[in-house]
Amino acid sequence: MALRCIGDLITAHPKNLDALASKVLGEEQQVEPALNSILRIILRTSSMQEFFAADHVFRNFCEKNLDGQLMLASTLIPQPQSMSHAPYEEDVHMSFGSMLLRGLTLGESDGDLEACCRAASVLSHILKDNMQCKERVLQIELDAPTPSLGAAEPLMHRMVKYLALASSMKNKDGNSGAAGFVQLIILKLLVTWLADCPNAVNCFLDSRPHLTYLLELVANSSATVCIRGLAAVLLGECVIYNKSSDSAKDAFSIVDSVSQKVGLTSYFLKFDEMQKSFLFTSVNTTQSHKPLTRSTAASMAEIEDVDENDLPDKKNEDHPSLSLMFDVNFVNFIKSLEADIREKIVDVYSRPKSEVAVVPAELEQKSAENDKDYIIRLKAFVEKQCSEIQKLLGRNASLAEDLTKAGGSDSSQLEQRATGASERVQTETLRRDLLEASQRLETLKNEKAKIESEASMYQNLAAKMESDLKSLSDAYNSLEQANFHLEKEVKALKSGGSSVSPDVEAIKAEAREEAQKESEAELNDLLVCLGQEQSKVEKLSARLLEMGEDVDKLLEGIGDEMGLPDDEEEEED
Repeated sequence: MALRCIGDLITAHPKNLDALASKVLGEEQQVEPALNSILRIILRTSSMQEFFAADHVFRNFCEKNLDGQLMLASTLIPQPQSMSHAPYEEDVHMSFGSMLLRGLTLGESDGDLEACCRAASVLSHILKDNMQCKERVLQIELDAPTPSLGAAEPLMHRMVKYLALASSMKNKDGNSGAAGFVQLIILKLLVTWLADCPNAVNCFLDSRPHLTYLLELVANSSATVCIRGLAAVLLGECVIYNKSSDSAKDAFSIVDSVSQKVGLTSYFLKFDEMQKSFLFTSVNTTQSHKPLTRSTAASMAEIEDVDENDLPDKKNEDHPSLSLMFDVNFVNFIKSLEADIREKIVDVYSRPKSEVAVVPAELEQKSAENDKDYIIRLKAFVEKQCSEIQKLLGRNASLAEDLTKAGGSDSSQLEQRATGASERVQTETLRRDLLEASQRLETLKNEKAKIESEASMYQNLAAKMESDLKSLSDAYNSLEQANFHLEKEVKALKSGGSSVSPDVEAIKAEAREEAQKESEAELNDLLVCLGQEQSKVEKLSARLLEMGEDVDKLLEGIGDEMGLPDDEEEEED
């Protein structure tokens, strides 16, 4: 009762918290801090009621007390192996942290992990919502129990080993009560430790067997509902707080392992089963602090009367006294964490890895393939891949949403988050499709403008050639007229006298021959050019027809003026 009262008095009371932190007990030669004395009660007492009361003091002392948590964490210094096995009486001279670390490893040799789980409960209070404490404790390494077992290992790895050891003790002895109690307390510590701490997640995943064991624990039908549920929460933290770039332990690989070894539907069901368990439903989530009354004191006394041999034999029932360890803050934290885990898994499962491990053969250029054909084939391949990726994203989003709904969550907020994740994926898909269509449209517009520019250039060139042809025709007509006048003059000269006749005829023949040769050469060149331009105009006309342009309309009016000289020539003829 006294410890419960102390815990209630220091709740959210800075002055009382400072008083407890500075309080010392005992005679002058045997004085020690009050917190050390309360920790010794936790580690040594045989009374469950006294343990819960003392644990209540540490929970309230560390609640939103960052300085107090840092003060306790600063004393966590590993002691030599000889000090770890010192008699109980010697712990009076130990610091708080040394005593706590000793409690964490006290029963390892004989397989009694009760003191370990009690110390783990205190450590979870020190680490709760305090990033500095989590980072500091991550640096702690413990020596192996015997030198032959290897080098030192991180404290977190030792806690996971004790978790697995408790599971094997349960299977060996068949005592589900004590072993389940140890497992739940250690799981609670790990869940608190990994929360919002990527470095802790990375440390946990540094050992591959940790993930394997956790997956087996989630799927273990002999484990209690809350053990499987907290193991599922721990897996979820390895996803949402995972910042690793290593493909073997990043968020995607964790989700993939859960999908293959457990199945996402079964995995989400573990959350719902835990929420419906006695340990969670017995917690009043609307009341954060329960005042100490006669009725609560009586309920605490009833816990003392519970004999482990009288506990139910059902394998899925948890230790009834654990309802005092799962306070309202922890239950609410698990519920909010569950929502984040569901949303993150939906998001990760809907987005495949960006890295491509194997380069497809289609990306390699063939030996007899020119660059133009290679680019066209690559473009077709990329378009096909983009289409397949969009379809896969849509399928994964739908599948992940179905799996989330299959979990049967009673919270509408969870469903809204899952739906929101699916809608974001669909929106991203539509946005990419729109961007791709816009790019294609812009490319077609550029091609059309380029073709129209070329068509206009060739039309101008054809008009110029026709103008040159007209000029050449006019020159030819002028020559014909000059020839006609010369013939007239020759006739006049012939009629006037015959002495100059042979010379005039020779001049006339020579002039006509030179003019004809010059005209034929220019006419041949002009016809060759005109044939080439006609071929280009035909190709451009075909291309414009493919693009939907009216070729006749574009060519309308070209060459109308050029017909006039022919008409005039016919009139002169």
